[in-house]
Amino acid sequence: MTQPSDASVEAFLDAVEPARRRADARVLDALFRKVTGWQPVLWGSSMLGYGRYAYTYASGHSGQSLATGFAPRKANMVVYIMPGYADFSEILSRLGPHKLGKSCLYLGALSKVDHDVLAELIRAGLADLGKRWEMTPG
Repeated sequence: MTQPSDASVEAFLDAVEPARRRADARVLDALFRKVTGWQPVLWGSSMLGYGRYAYTYASGHSGQSLATGFAPRKANMVVYIMPGYADFSEILSRLGPHKLGKSCLYLGALSKVDHDVLAELIRAGLADLGKRWEMTPG
């Protein structure tokens, strides 16, 4: 499981390649900070997380995870905003070009995505997650 680190968020963002992905990462960072009110933490070597939650499943397995966030990959921006419990298809239909994973969203050029809808999706994902687990900043 990916764990939070003490690595510099600014240094991480400065190193994102290519340059257009770096610019998109800075836009997303500002959006996530505004929507969540939380400062980012680098999880592992490539994921920026905003907030966290601890979980324990019925099986007894427990751990912690980022509440929401993103990872700037070369091919796509991977956004972790859907805990996988609720159907957000209505919001997603207004977002713009994207692909879905189990609990992540793959975005190409951020300029083609409606940022207000993305903010709405972040809030909806956090509200859904908060029904199941207690979240904390950082």
